[in-house]
Amino acid sequence: MTKPNQEREALLAELVGASVPGWAILVVQLNNVVARRLGVSDTDVQCLHVLGRYGPATPGELAKRVNLTTGSASRMIDRLVAADCVRRIPDPGDRRRVLIEPTQEGLDRVGSAYAGLIERTRDDLGDFTDEELRTLLRFMGTAERSTAAEVRHLQSAPDDRGAHP
Repeated sequence: MTKPNQEREALLAELVGASVPGWAILVVQLNNVVARRLGVSDTDVQCLHVLGRYGPATPGELAKRVNLTTGSASRMIDRLVAADCVRRIPDPGDRRRVLIEPTQEGLDRVGSAYAGLIERTRDDLGDFTDEELRTLLRFMGTAERSTAAEVRHLQSAPDDRGAHP
């Protein structure tokens, strides 16, 4: 009989060593396919997700959220404007600033690209109890916060690319 501690460690190893990384790789691949279909880059798709989730943002805010320099973010915005996925609008709080907001066409195109996955996921979750769904939501929120913290940590740590052959 497996000791509870060993069973828990095996479950944790499966989750953080295989399941989550495997899923993350597939999400990156999916985003790449969606980006190609929209005629933009993977980072551009991230930008559309950010705008769809948080609403209009300044170019500087977008640059931070998708981990780009301001110059790269400016080129990203130009590509998304050309693809009719976003538009520049005056900031109502400061007319000297501009906000980037998604167009309805851009949101519709992204929504359509992910519709199959959303439908599959809803079907996959159909047999989950409300308590299991709450547990998943708790995990996803925790994972998102931990991942954001690790991004900030790695961004502030010295780059060690030259330290290893």
